[in-house]
Amino acid sequence: MEQIELIATTTFGLEAIVKRELQNLGYNDLMVENGKITFKATEKDIPITNLWLRSADRVLLKMGEFKAISFDELFEKTKALPWDEWITEDGKFTVEGKSVNSKLFSISDSQAIVKKAVVEKLKTKYKRDWFEETGAKFTIEVSLLKDIATLTIDTSGSGLHKRGYRTQSVEAPLKETLAAALIQLSYWNKDRFLLDPFCGSGTIPIEAAMIGKNIAPGLNRNFASEGWPRIKKEYWQDARREAWDVMVKDFDLNIIGSDIDKKAIELAKENVANLGLEEDIKFITKDFRDFKFRDNYGVIICNPPYGERIGEEKEVDKLYKDMGEIFRKLGTYSIYVLTSSEDFERLYGKDADRKRKLYNGRIKVDYYQYYGPRPPRN
Repeated sequence: MEQIELIATTTFGLEAIVKRELQNLGYNDLMVENGKITFKATEKDIPITNLWLRSADRVLLKMGEFKAISFDELFEKTKALPWDEWITEDGKFTVEGKSVNSKLFSISDSQAIVKKAVVEKLKTKYKRDWFEETGAKFTIEVSLLKDIATLTIDTSGSGLHKRGYRTQSVEAPLKETLAAALIQLSYWNKDRFLLDPFCGSGTIPIEAAMIGKNIAPGLNRNFASEGWPRIKKEYWQDARREAWDVMVKDFDLNIIGSDIDKKAIELAKENVANLGLEEDIKFITKDFRDFKFRDNYGVIICNPPYGERIGEEKEVDKLYKDMGEIFRKLGTYSIYVLTSSEDFERLYGKDADRKRKLYNGRIKVDYYQYYGPRPPRN
């Protein structure tokens, strides 16, 4: 089978997590750059990576990469790429673009040039001057960085954070891909108790349950490349069948999500019901200050309010102080907090064992990690 190159894109700061996910799936020839990991693959790997990558944003098919400092150069080198091997005669394709530190800084002009070059290539293959574009969807991206053009086709469609279980969400929800990364950056595993005391619509507990049960995150959704004739339907069928086969079905998890917002908890219960994981996650309406904790080597992973709105600062400062007073007493717990507050450690009353810079949407945040002891072996 012909070898291709795929790119797993990711939010800044999560490259190492996505790299590890790819390695766990069996991919070793990896090139890591800011916001993306490029790897060698085959057509069969398009379904596998779309179904299984938890913290990546998208899986892109890399068509080519070259230097381009003029529109003529961009046109000719784009036209030379094998678009006709992927885009069908009736294929509907759009072109998106971005440009950073490049002579070709006009994104709209670059998009138009790439569109024209692809059409010219397809004219040569299909011997026609006009295309109906009523078939499968192909989204091409031209990315210009320091005069290097990278041309890709998006195999995912909707971003990979759209798992298919969320019916609605609370305001400013945590992205599923980031939630999955927070869990993978923690000491939590399926044998340990997990609490998210600010769970909102349940993203962290649900993503943890999917990891604990080994549920492929993309199992309940569709992808743009499922409509591409080049990728055989049996590849998708085989990948989905295998994902069902490797699920952990005979193990009950101990996960609790709580929030003082009753509406958020109702949404969380709806979301978890869509996955059939009600037995593994308990959602309750409760203030974290009212919890009676057992010293059971538990793990707390949370994304508390940031106080981004005017007037909320004092309230959030008190919240962080209360968190410190309560959580610092939990001697066997490992505690992980995502927040944009640069004063968090001072308010919490303890320096983190490790602090990791991440982004929650466009907000720069830090992931404060407090390590507890490992549980004794049974």
